Amino acid sequence: MKKTHRADLSKKFLRDVIKRKNPDKMLEAAQENSLDKTLGVLDLIILGIGAIIGSGIFAIVGVAAAGGPESIGAGPALIISMLIAAFACVFSALCYSEFATMIPVAGGAYIYTFATLGEFAAWMVGWILMLEYAIGYIAVACAWSNYFMQFLKGFGHFLPGWLINPPIWLINDYKTATKILTDSGADPTSVIPMFHGIPFCINIPAILAIVAVTAILIKGTKDSTKIAGVMVFVKLAVIALFILVGAFFVKPENWVPFAPNGFNGIFMGAFIIFFAYIGFDALATTAEECKNPQKDLPIGIIGSLVITTVIYSLVALVLTGMQATSGNIPADFLKAPMAYVMTVAGQDWAAGLISIGSLAGLTSVLLVLQLAATRILYAMSRDNFLPRRLQKLHPKFHTPHVLTWTVGIVAILGTLTLDLNVAAELCNFGTFTSFIIVCVAVLILRKTDPDRHRPFKVPFSPLFPILGIICCGGLMIYSMQFLTTSALLFPLWIGIGALIYFHYGYKKNRVWEVLEARQKRQEKEKEITYEQQPIIN
Repeated sequence: MKKTHRADLSKKFLRDVIKRKNPDKMLEAAQENSLDKTLGVLDLIILGIGAIIGSGIFAIVGVAAAGGPESIGAGPALIISMLIAAFACVFSALCYSEFATMIPVAGGAYIYTFATLGEFAAWMVGWILMLEYAIGYIAVACAWSNYFMQFLKGFGHFLPGWLINPPIWLINDYKTATKILTDSGADPTSVIPMFHGIPFCINIPAILAIVAVTAILIKGTKDSTKIAGVMVFVKLAVIALFILVGAFFVKPENWVPFAPNGFNGIFMGAFIIFFAYIGFDALATTAEECKNPQKDLPIGIIGSLVITTVIYSLVALVLTGMQATSGNIPADFLKAPMAYVMTVAGQDWAAGLISIGSLAGLTSVLLVLQLAATRILYAMSRDNFLPRRLQKLHPKFHTPHVLTWTVGIVAILGTLTLDLNVAAELCNFGTFTSFIIVCVAVLILRKTDPDRHRPFKVPFSPLFPILGIICCGGLMIYSMQFLTTSALLFPLWIGIGALIYFHYGYKKNRVWEVLEARQKRQEKEKEITYEQQPIIN
């Protein structure tokens, strides 16, 4: 057996990188080492709403409406941006539903790509999904930390000062802490401690949140769903409170001009607010844990998307009616828009409850994003792209605890450096790419395997998948003319993923192919030897 395999341009190399995996073999492998089937349709809808309604509506909605450092806002036309984003999601959601019911195994878009576009494309999709889930997870953890500190300040009369106002370097990453100190006129080098010449900042609330969520997920998906259900109820109640109370403080003049930045603002708003819709695709990664995936997954995916779109539209109308979104925009509106407008309206009690709902919403998003990230990595390790020991399940809870802790540790390290706005934009690029690939994969499998049983079919195919490709691709390409940092980091992330594949994943798969071929040959020789033995009466 060769110890190394060089990736040249030979026919064998080309065959290897486009080698597809038979869906039937995927199902067989899942049955051999299957995860517990504990999720019903209500659990899926709860997980879907839990994943979708989070940092997007509680934080990013302010940037989508008023604009950010590298983008212009939609203004009151944010509701149009939301409908455009939802429209782009619907076609991809239908494609996800077809695949999830046809191949109900852990892995989501990664698995679907392996069945249609081959090994290299599957690895790259898995790598892009890590960008969406893992980096998004880190960003949400940082946002959770900000809301938690705001929540504590509401108890300033009861809690000690060191807890309400801890040192800035204990609740922020280095970049954020430096900006806060600089804006306040302080010298960062005199405040932030140094260890061997390296500045030391650590986001303790974010780290504690990650550790808690990791521990919950290790106990099992069903328990995680119960906790997510409580969080979903709390944040939906708080959002309903915002809509009902805020409606009395809406000023129609704030809706004029309706689209201050024209179509450019509307489309950029759609790209930014798309971050608020990320999550329904995470349901596809739980297919292996569904009791009846063929029936429940389409209902869970489409149902959660429809419910959140209605909620988002109502929030957009009230929010832009309470606060003007053109001209000089307060910084607090961009950070926590819903709580801010309630404070301005003199409804501090409502602002406090919204902070609680924000924490609940962000916690549920953390649960689902880490769940999705571990399931993607679990599927990739099953296909030899990652060490197989990562597949190890907990002896008591039967969950992939090694991978769950791995994602948690990586997220803790990420909280030291990540910027929330850039992370949200990177997540959008990753999500758009995976959505496009899933739409393409549906079209391919319809041609290459037309007779396969499809419990759910995308209606009006190939029109709907093509519309999904056009909508997602158009928004992604359009946004690149305004965004600079994330538009450069995304291709860099893809390049790093390709290097890892060719220097590790490709070689690892070839080694396993040789080992599996040897094992099959030995088993066949044993069968022949057994058949040749004389029968003794």
